[in-house]
Parts: sequence; structure tokens; C-alpha cells
Amino acid sequence: MRLFALALLLGLPIWGGEALAVERLTGEQMRQLVEGNTVTGRYSTGGTFSEYHHEDGRVSGYNRDRETPNRDACWTTTQDAICYYYGPIETRQTHCFTVERSGTLYVPRSVVNGSIVGAFAIQPGDPEKHADKMPAWHCDGLISQRPGQERLAGR
Repeated sequence: MRLFALALLLGLPIWGGEALAVERLTGEQMRQLVEGNTVTGRYSTGGTFSEYHHEDGRVSGYNRDRETPNRDACWTTTQDAICYYYGPIETRQTHCFTVERSGTLYVPRSVVNGSIVGAFAIQPGDPEKHADKMPAWHCDGLISQRPGQERLAGR
């Protein structure tokens, strides 16, 4: 019921409305879910996001601000989380989430404090053509090199 209420609050589609079991996804399940697809949703704070997950680790689209497309966003998975990083090493912002699934609704939780961050749905492929809107960049894979985030490397 809590996920149903969250989906309604966030304006995400609900099919049926019946109670669905909640499953926590592994890192590998998350990788298979998002790789080559678009994650579209809303944060609990009201902001929206729509990001296409390239197979090479890049993330096209936008995060919070539709008018400011990603220029250097990357993604990776750990054993039990999906992590995103934005920016050069010196100012890198890193965000990691565990993800729970209930039907077609996905709920990310902060690995820092376990709080629900929002909700999202998966769109097959890149229907919004996010990959066509920005020049390509390279993901360095050094998610752990953001100052203060060294512990992520050991996950």
C-alpha cells in the first residue's frame, strides 16, 4: 500500500491497483534492467529525471532539470546498488541507491540512510532520443575517487 500511495503522489502510472509483492533487486538485476533503457521518474522532493543508460556507462538525459542535460553523467552497479556520478573527480557528486520493485514501479533508497528517494519506471530503449542530444563523453570508472567516498571502492 505504501508503494501504491507513493506512486500516486509522484504521478507514476499504476496498473490495476492491487497489492504487489516488493522485491529488492541485486546489482546485476539493476544492470540488466537499466542497460540500454531509459529510467524516468520523480524524486520525493518533486523534481523529475529521465536518463538513458548507455552500455558503456554513460547516462544521457537530465537529472532534476530538464533544461540542463547531462554532460558527464555515468552509472555503475555494485553487488547490491546502482551508483551515479556527475562531474570531474575534483567536484564529483556520487549517489548510490538500492532499488525495490513492485510490479512495474521501482523505488530507489539512499544507501547512506535508507530513505526513499522517489520512484521510477523503465522505458525500453531511448524513446526520448536523449543520446542524440549531447556529444559523447568518456566515463573514467573512478566512482570511488570523489573526496570522502573512498569506501565505495570496497563495496
